[in-house]
Amino acid sequence: MCDGLSHCKLALAFAVLMDLLGATSLLVGVFAHLEIQGQDFGDLLVYTGALLVLMSLAGWVTWYSGNIEGLTSKKELGQISSAVDRLARTLSRKIRTYRTHH
Repeated sequence: MCDGLSHCKLALAFAVLMDLLGATSLLVGVFAHLEIQGQDFGDLLVYTGALLVLMSLAGWVTWYSGNIEGLTSKKELGQISSAVDRLARTLSRKIRTYRTHH
């Protein structure tokens, strides 16, 4: 049922929660008359809602990035690895052997 949601469920939950809280805050701030002791709190709710919706963008980007599949490496495509790949592999091995010896 939720195969498309299989990765980064925490980021998805964060994004949906921030969207719900932000939209609710925005709507209450716009349509409700919130005045306490002569102070109007509608603007505060509108700005808070906009900030929450903006924060949810980070959750959506994280969730979407975590669900990208189908990227194949050069090795899987049958191409010779590049000099950068060899350099990264060599550096990684040196760091690994340095850590195990010290």
